[in-house]
Amino acid sequence: MSVTTDIKASYRGPGRVVTRLLEQGRREGFALNILIFACIVIFIAQAPYQSREAHFNPDVPLMARMYWSAFLWIFLVPLLLYAFAALVTGLARLAGRPLTGYGIRLSLFWALLASSPVILLLGLIAAFIGPGAGLQLVGLIWLANVLWFWIAGLRAAEGVGE
Repeated sequence: MSVTTDIKASYRGPGRVVTRLLEQGRREGFALNILIFACIVIFIAQAPYQSREAHFNPDVPLMARMYWSAFLWIFLVPLLLYAFAALVTGLARLAGRPLTGYGIRLSLFWALLASSPVILLLGLIAAFIGPGAGLQLVGLIWLANVLWFWIAGLRAAEGVGE
């Protein structure tokens, strides 16, 4: 299936999508691609907000804001997410859960990519409306969305062995 079809299917049953992805076998390159695409989408979602901030505060030009945003989302966040997944893998082993490191990574990375429609909406609200209750509400919806997808993915990963 295509990525957009899988994203749409995740809103109906995130565990089924992660199960299908895990049944394709361990493909670290695929998991890394999912993570990089998710981070690129988040970077793109931040671009309108960065433009707004550059307009209201011209002391820091837009190109500098975009540079540091790209550095953060495309280089640092993937490393931090791999470290976080390793920490969760260690905690799962201590708890005696039948989860593999690949299952944890794939479910986390897929949760970020599958929640991309909400993060794009969050970026638009940040750009056009700005800080306020609406931005906080959509931010909470995005966080709940990521947690829902990740937890459902972890539950699905428990049932799929390597």
